[in-house]
Amino acid sequence: MQAVSRKTLCLHSLVFFLVFSPSKQTPEEGSYCGKIKIRQPFSLSNPNSSFANIITCRSEKLYFRTSIGAFHVSSIDYTTKTLTISHSSCSSSRNFISPSLLSSGFPPPPQPNSVLLFSCSKTNHTNTIGARVCTRSPSCGSPASSCLVVDEIGSGEVGFHPKDLGCTNYWRVHKYSSGEKVKSGTRVSFDIPDHLPDVCSECKKPNGNCGVGLRCLCHAKECKDKVINVGAKSQAAFGSMQVLLLVLFLVS
Repeated sequence: MQAVSRKTLCLHSLVFFLVFSPSKQTPEEGSYCGKIKIRQPFSLSNPNSSFANIITCRSEKLYFRTSIGAFHVSSIDYTTKTLTISHSSCSSSRNFISPSLLSSGFPPPPQPNSVLLFSCSKTNHTNTIGARVCTRSPSCGSPASSCLVVDEIGSGEVGFHPKDLGCTNYWRVHKYSSGEKVKSGTRVSFDIPDHLPDVCSECKKPNGNCGVGLRCLCHAKECKDKVINVGAKSQAAFGSMQVLLLVLFLVS
């Protein structure tokens, strides 16, 4: 009888330890895709998370899912609540994807997204889209390549295309300070606290502010998982691209 009591006491002690002992690490706290930490509002395992269906991890690479395909994510900043969609330099304008197409419907990021345009033949039309000349920039194809920058690409510029200025190549970038310094990639804000129904209502309107990312977030069945490789350098960039720091000196 005494032996049974001891066994019962040990069993109770074990149950108490398993139930009430503090966990050193929850699954979400220890969740990574490559070197990118995954935490709320994102999740790789909880389908009920607000942004669960908008990211996916493949071969230790994180992707931003949209209604036209998946784009490589180079980083997530949980302080500014933004993720950065990477982009290789000097992509062909034939494969142009506007930053506004990716970010439309989400809150604007802390600093605007921009586009660098190269080898443009119709520079006399720059004022119509607010393009400015870069006096110092990365070359694209040759040292003599011309460069233009279109600032603050937002929902109003969805229809803009580099071919409008006869540009052969482009690069999606974003500002990261109050000056003219930019980094490679497009930033998408996920600062949407418990207002998904309101945001998703834009996707129901004929001309609503609903980009391909928001459409995937609001309508999971429309998400596409085919990886979008923009330009010949994109595949290599997905595996080894480092975020580049550019300094532009712009002529107003």
